[in-house]
Amino acid sequence: MTEDTTEHWESYFDDEEAKGIIGKHLLVGVTHRNHQDEITGIEQFHGEIIRASREEGIIIRLSGNSEKRWVPPDLSRLEPAPPGRYTLKGTGEVVVDPDFISTWTVYPPRTH
Repeated sequence: MTEDTTEHWESYFDDEEAKGIIGKHLLVGVTHRNHQDEITGIEQFHGEIIRASREEGIIIRLSGNSEKRWVPPDLSRLEPAPPGRYTLKGTGEVVVDPDFISTWTVYPPRTH
């Protein structure tokens, strides 16, 4: 996944800070867009952060199964989640009081 809002995006990652997010519940929203900036898909998923490193990224074990998902190693993109109930658009599943929310916009690779 890449955030395509800037040509010079740099992630923020700190090893000590990353240790503090292990075991936390993360809710992720991903908007997929084409090169015309039209939405081509939306996905949401959530689970427990099981690993986090600059090399590997942030690894989440999804709630309800053992599947793992990846998000980029950018701690600045984890926002503390206000307490409450979050309903996933695609499934209607309700997520209660996650620790963090992370949102991303993904564009297809540019072809030259």
